[in-house]
Amino acid sequence: MLSYLSYVLTAVAALLVTCHALCTCPEIPGIPGLPGRDGLKGQPRLPRLHGFLGTERRNGLLNLNYQLSRLEGVLALNGQIRRVGEKILASNGKEVNFESALESCEGAGGTLATPMNEEENKAILDIVKQYNRYAYLGIKEDETSGQFKDINGTPLNYTKWRQNEPNGKGRENCVEMYSDGTWNDKKCDLNRLTICEL
Repeated sequence: MLSYLSYVLTAVAALLVTCHALCTCPEIPGIPGLPGRDGLKGQPRLPRLHGFLGTERRNGLLNLNYQLSRLEGVLALNGQIRRVGEKILASNGKEVNFESALESCEGAGGTLATPMNEEENKAILDIVKQYNRYAYLGIKEDETSGQFKDINGTPLNYTKWRQNEPNGKGRENCVEMYSDGTWNDKKCDLNRLTICEL
């Protein structure tokens, strides 16, 4: 399901970038012509678009926004995604090692789910319970300091460690979520559920 979801989310991102470009890009180059002696001439450059949105385009953007929200609602009803705050959480239901899970999420334009508060932890837990499998979180042990940080190297402001965890002391560098929402440090080569945040 993540491959379908990744196509949808990529299309949504492309549409949003395009909409943003219509409002702020000073120029958009035309498509180049075909190479060769008798190649076709490329399209001319578009004029400056700042302030170019008329009523028709504005209405088109509003309609696009409405359609995207409906699509998000359908995916949420099918249990394929969950929205929490500004994040969208999604899982393909597959269990892979940490690096493969991270690559899968980054390929969809996101990263591994990293709870920043109790509400986000609960939303990730809902997916863990749906699949009845432990899941990797976007948290790793820093090799230098021994502290656990998010994928970008930012120290954690929120944690939900299980009692007596973390206890791997450098041998367990990844973090998994149990089916009760608590965290455990774990070796990164084990297969766990992939949950992405977008």
